[in-house]
Amino acid sequence: MTTSEEQSEVRAGVHVFRDDALGDHDAVGLADAIRRREVGAAEAARDAAARVRAAESRLHAVQVHLDAPAYGGDGALSGVPTFVKDNTDYLGLPTGHGSAAFAPRAARRHAPFTRQFLSTGVTVLGKTRLPEFGFSPSTEYEDADPVRNPWHTDHSAGGSSGGSAALVAAGAVPIAHANDGGGSIRIPAACCGLVGLKPTRGRVVANAQGRQLPIDLVTDGVLTRSVRDSAAFLAAGERHWRNPKLPPVGLVEGPSARRLRIGLLVDSPNGVTSDADTREAVTETARRLNGLGHTVEPVSLSIDPHFTDDFLTYWGLLSFLIGVTGRTLGTDFDRRRMDGLSRGLREMYVRSWRTTPTVLRRLKRTRETYAAGFRGLDVILSPVLAHTTPPLGHLSPAVPYVTLIERLLNYVAFTPVNNVVGTPSLALPSTTTTASGLPVGVMLSGRPGAERTLLELAFELEADRPFRRLRDV
Repeated sequence: MTTSEEQSEVRAGVHVFRDDALGDHDAVGLADAIRRREVGAAEAARDAAARVRAAESRLHAVQVHLDAPAYGGDGALSGVPTFVKDNTDYLGLPTGHGSAAFAPRAARRHAPFTRQFLSTGVTVLGKTRLPEFGFSPSTEYEDADPVRNPWHTDHSAGGSSGGSAALVAAGAVPIAHANDGGGSIRIPAACCGLVGLKPTRGRVVANAQGRQLPIDLVTDGVLTRSVRDSAAFLAAGERHWRNPKLPPVGLVEGPSARRLRIGLLVDSPNGVTSDADTREAVTETARRLNGLGHTVEPVSLSIDPHFTDDFLTYWGLLSFLIGVTGRTLGTDFDRRRMDGLSRGLREMYVRSWRTTPTVLRRLKRTRETYAAGFRGLDVILSPVLAHTTPPLGHLSPAVPYVTLIERLLNYVAFTPVNNVVGTPSLALPSTTTTASGLPVGVMLSGRPGAERTLLELAFELEADRPFRRLRDV
C-alpha cells in the first residue's frame, strides 16, 4: 500500500462490518436472530472474535481476550458478544485499571455489576482498555499505543471507556460495558458516534469502592449503536436487581406521545464557550425537537463558581487515595509509576487537602442548584463536550500537567455535574459532523430517575434522523 493509499484508509476510518453472523445487527437484533435460531451463540462469538482481530491492529482497544467465550445463558441479550471494561473485576481475568504502576492479578470473583451484566445473557470475549484509573477523557498512555477512533484513527476515541467505544463503533461487537465518573460513558459515545446512557446513581448495582467514598461519582452502563440496545440493557439489568428507591424504568420501546419542555444550554455554566461545530450540533437538535412538537427554550443553569476547581480537587482526592491504597491492587504497586495526569492530580491534592470539607459541602449543594435549573422543564439539551474530538496527543498524560489540565477543563465542561448530582444523562449522535467526518454528540439530561423520559426522547430523535454508522460513510 502506498503512502497516499494509507492516508486515504485513515481518513476513511476503520470498520469491520461484514456478511457474517453479526451482519448489520444491533444487540437486540442479534439476540432475536439467536432466539429464532437463525444464527448460533457460538457462531456469533466466533465471528465477533474475528472482527475484533481485524480491528485490533489499528484500534488497540482490547486489554485481554478470554481463552474461550463465556456464555451468559438466558436473558434478553442472550448470546450477544461483548467486552467488560478493565476497571471491573471478571473472575479469572486481571483487572489492570489502565495503569503501569502494578502487575494486576486475576480477579477471584465477579464484581457485582459484572454479575448484573452477565444476567442479561451476553457472551463476554474479554476486557477493554481505559486510561489510567479512568481519570482522562482520552484513552492514551505515556508508554503504550493509544486507543484510536475508528472514524479517524488520528483522533481520540474518548475516555475513559475508549476501548469499548472503539469496538462498538467499528462494528466488532454491538454493545460493550462502560462506566462514568465524570463523563466516561458519554464522552466516548460523543467521540465515536454512539449512544451512551449514564444512569441515575443507584439505578444499577453500585461498586464497592464507590459506596465508601463521600460522593459516589461512578455509575456503570453500556455503549451501543442504537437507542433500543441501551433501553434493552437497562430493562434486562432491572430484572436482575432493581433499586426500590427509584421508579422502575421497564422496557422502553419507542417515543412517547407526551410533548416536553426542554431547556437549551449551549455554553457551559462554568463559563466555557462551545466551538462552532458543537454549537451547530446542539442548535440543530433543538430545531428538530421544536419541529417534532416539543417546546425548546434557552435555560441558564447556575452552579457554584467553585464547581470546576472543587471537582478537580475531588478528582485529586481519588488519585491520592489510589496512591495510598495501591498495594491492594498489587503488591508491587509503585505510585511513582503512575502517569503524569495521575501524579499531577495527587500532588495538587496534597497541596490543597485542607479544603476538603469545604469542597465536599459545596459539591453536595450542587443538587440544589441543578434542581432549581430544572423548574418547569423535563429535559435539558446541551453539548457533551465543549469542543469536537481532539487529535491524539492533545490530551496525552505525557503533556505537562498544567497544560493538560487547562486542556481538560476546556473540553470536559458539561458532563461532571450529572456525576456529582447523580442524575441520568444520555449522549447520542447529532446530524453534525466535523470537516474530517468525525461525529459530534449532544446530551440529554434529566431529573433523578428520568431514564424513561430520556430514552423516549432519544428514540424520537433516532427515528427522525437515523444515526450514521461507519459502514454507511
